[in-house]
Amino acid sequence: MSSGTARAYTNIALIKYWGKKDQALVLPMNNSLSLTLDAFYTETTVTFSDDFPADQFYLDEKLQDQKATAKISNFLDVLRDKHQVKQFATIKSQNFVPTAAGLASSASGLAALAGATSAALNLNLSSQELSRLARRGSGSASRSIYGGFAEWLQGTDDQTSYAVPIASDHWENELTMLFMIVDDQEKAVSSRDGMQRTVETSAFYQGWLDSVPHDLAKAKKAIHEKDFTALGEVTEASSLKMHGTTLAANPPFTYWSSESLRIMQFVQQLRAEGFACYSTMDAGPNVKILLERKNEEQLIATLKEKFPEKQLVVAHAGPGIEILTKEDVNP
Repeated sequence: MSSGTARAYTNIALIKYWGKKDQALVLPMNNSLSLTLDAFYTETTVTFSDDFPADQFYLDEKLQDQKATAKISNFLDVLRDKHQVKQFATIKSQNFVPTAAGLASSASGLAALAGATSAALNLNLSSQELSRLARRGSGSASRSIYGGFAEWLQGTDDQTSYAVPIASDHWENELTMLFMIVDDQEKAVSSRDGMQRTVETSAFYQGWLDSVPHDLAKAKKAIHEKDFTALGEVTEASSLKMHGTTLAANPPFTYWSSESLRIMQFVQQLRAEGFACYSTMDAGPNVKILLERKNEEQLIATLKEKFPEKQLVVAHAGPGIEILTKEDVNP
């Protein structure tokens, strides 16, 4: 019997990834850029044993059904096949983040699974190897291997698609991301299904793809120059363009709700009044607001006048993946 435990934090893409060119290998249609955050994370323990008759997957202490377990088993098979491991495993994962609500639980979850599996099998994988492995479970998980800013390179095959850290002189520590929780329930259209429908049917999709290299270059330049306005502008633009592609899909769909729109419009109003903040959304109704940390208290006070305090979660830059000992694990 051998075990390993890892903790990984969620990341939010500032330059979005939307669509795959290879479903099996999870190769994206475009590069993306993210910020790893400290507010949401996943802890996962993987135990292999000759005594286990099949894989078992527990999420938040609940035994998962065959469909959820099959996804985890397929991920483990990548390493079992490569390293000739015959044992089944028990996977126990605790999400300190609402699952499947557009809060990137798959990023932290699959990154933690990659780290825990590597530790259980004593593989001593490098960060780049862990990033490639995590990508096979969830594309955005490739970025959660790193703290701070990271870019996921689309690559052309399994070996060349992985994330790399972006040097920033720790500028990310001067930023805040506020989460406005509109709905923490499971969404109607999964990211996976939404991406595929958009790639296959959206009249706007090619325009989205064509715009990404320019947005990516602008974001990296902003990080290098510590230009918050430039980073905020391109972050909000990338999000709006990505969500625009879903409206032209067949059938059309959106992750926005009326409350999402109300928050985004309020962010635009604040900017018009001279307060520098920008919105972004992933595949879910919850809105994230990017701002400079020095303005955090002022914006929180302003938001509390308009929205319930329970909707608000404050996040700062988070660390990369951590391999844990028993003493490190949350009770």
